Amino acid sequence: MTTHRMRIEVRLPEGHWAGDVTRSHPSTILQIEEHMPLAKGRGTAKVTSTEDISTTVIAHNGIEDFRIIDSNRYSVVIAAKGGGFLRPMQDIGIIPHTPFEVRDGWVDWVFECPRENIRDLIVQFKNKGIPHRLVSTRSVSSRLLTTRQRVVFDVAMREGFYDIKRRITLTEMAGLLGISKSTLSAQLQRIENSIMNTFSDEIRRRSP
Repeated sequence: MTTHRMRIEVRLPEGHWAGDVTRSHPSTILQIEEHMPLAKGRGTAKVTSTEDISTTVIAHNGIEDFRIIDSNRYSVVIAAKGGGFLRPMQDIGIIPHTPFEVRDGWVDWVFECPRENIRDLIVQFKNKGIPHRLVSTRSVSSRLLTTRQRVVFDVAMREGFYDIKRRITLTEMAGLLGISKSTLSAQLQRIENSIMNTFSDEIRRRSP
């Protein structure tokens, strides 16, 4: 079964702590670093924000416990029905990648799942009247690079094209590969795009 990668923005409902907090602070960006479910509909989360939202978070009925980790970084325990993954996601059994961001009540989620699950999720959002915006969707191949792209990648790495002090120019590498400079430039762009899209979540996790 083919896996698809979907990015979707969803309006969090009233009562959802992250939605309410960011609606109260429309200029802040709330990043959910980790989100773990607990028993009885509760959960925990580690979050960072671009401004001090601690007073608003503490006062929200959906938050059971609150701890400051460091400047504008918090650990929270979410009460039952205080806000987590929406019911359509729970029914279908898919969860988004972390970290993800919430701005002014809108959450930006990325999923990787079968295409049928994406279709079912969007249908449920529509049926339940949950505002959403599909940003992008694409199939995800198990092969990261084509055979030709792998050759170009290996040459670039071996010859030091990506070294901090570049050891070979684009023109020189094009000569080694027997292709034009413009063709090589386009191939490198496709290679870099594939790598960045595939490992973007890992980069964010390791670069708080």
